[in-house]
Amino acid sequence: MREYLLTLSITAAVTYLLTGPVRKFAIVAGAMPEIRARDVHREPTPRLGGIAMFFGLCAGLLVADHLTNLSEVFAKSNEPRALLSGAALIWLIGVLDDKFEIDALIKLGGQMIAAGVMVVQGLTILWIPVPWVGTVALTQWQGTLLTVALVVITINAVNFVDGLDGLAAGMVCIAATAFFMYAYRIWYSYGIEAAAPASLFAAILMGMCLGFLPHNMHPARIFMGDSGSMLIGLVLAAGAISVTGQVDPDLMNLFSGSERASVHQMVPVYIPLVMPLTIIAIPAADLILAIVRRTWRGQSPFAADRGHLHHRLLEIGHSHSRAVLIMYFFSALIAFGALAYSVNAASMWIVLSVVFLSAIGLVLLLTPRFTPRAPRWAERFVPPRYRRRKAAVAAAEPAGVVDEGTSDEATTGDRVRVPAGVSGVNGATAVGPRSRTR
Repeated sequence: MREYLLTLSITAAVTYLLTGPVRKFAIVAGAMPEIRARDVHREPTPRLGGIAMFFGLCAGLLVADHLTNLSEVFAKSNEPRALLSGAALIWLIGVLDDKFEIDALIKLGGQMIAAGVMVVQGLTILWIPVPWVGTVALTQWQGTLLTVALVVITINAVNFVDGLDGLAAGMVCIAATAFFMYAYRIWYSYGIEAAAPASLFAAILMGMCLGFLPHNMHPARIFMGDSGSMLIGLVLAAGAISVTGQVDPDLMNLFSGSERASVHQMVPVYIPLVMPLTIIAIPAADLILAIVRRTWRGQSPFAADRGHLHHRLLEIGHSHSRAVLIMYFFSALIAFGALAYSVNAASMWIVLSVVFLSAIGLVLLLTPRFTPRAPRWAERFVPPRYRRRKAAVAAAEPAGVVDEGTSDEATTGDRVRVPAGVSGVNGATAVGPRSRTR
């Protein structure tokens, strides 16, 4: 576990430290598209955050290759090299798209090629466990098609959900955490070495997201762009493919005892079929709804619009930060609910807890106007919008004057209003009119 934590920390540190220089490079390179009608942000914001995330991935793999226990993953399996090859290809396509806005069909072809590169190097689904049937071996063509389909669906699901500051990185980080706990349990509890690559991929993915999130939280200073969203989607899919199609369920020796006991004991075998779906449940639902909505209107499935789930949350009155937190909540509920059920499928408390937390989530969805207030002793630790003294300070100030230390983003829907004629970048001083006098 210590080596996984070290790999995660190095990945997060490299990603965090490189994001600042990458942001300046993106500004100089002009990777700052104009604000579109469907965009939520109101200031031009640089992209190409995926550059820092990719180098974080490389740093994590390099460190893991030199650690005592994790180096065995590279010696016994070619999956890390397959991941790096596919990630490099999909990252390059994303960088070109962030700069030049390449066609959607070209991106789709690139995603399929990246998945094919991983398949050629051994990262593919060899068999799948089917309930009441057992382990079903797949032919080479079946495994290739299933692998490519899972990679493409996951990449586009993550790409679709990347619409609010910090949303995609946070949701993928939550999913990667749940997936790491599941894969690590298979490797540690059952002694199955084939689950080690999936644990490594999940730890590195957590580091990539955690290192990028401080720069991407609202108001974002930089966006990950397609170079980042497609990259983390591919890494997430690689972990799911590794633990689903590479780990032989027969090695778990779960077929013992009564028939009823065997059904409960077989849950960890069936979970690999469900876990990848729970990880991308919300992004996949958003993807399916978007395709249905656009084709119903006679539009291309790749045509962008403002009908995504996060856009709907903003429309019903939720602030930017609250919409992101609600999406985080439901992602964690689905991912960790499936994880808990895989540990103890016979416990009714797990089902009751999921139902109770779902009810809390529905209440949060239906109360967009409610703003929680922190106790006075905790006011210094929370953002200004949650402080009780905010109203009194605002009332004491002259009309039209807003102090930077007491401004409340919630009064404008978590969006900072920029006066007309003022140019700039979120949190930046690198672009904009400069004074000619010093």
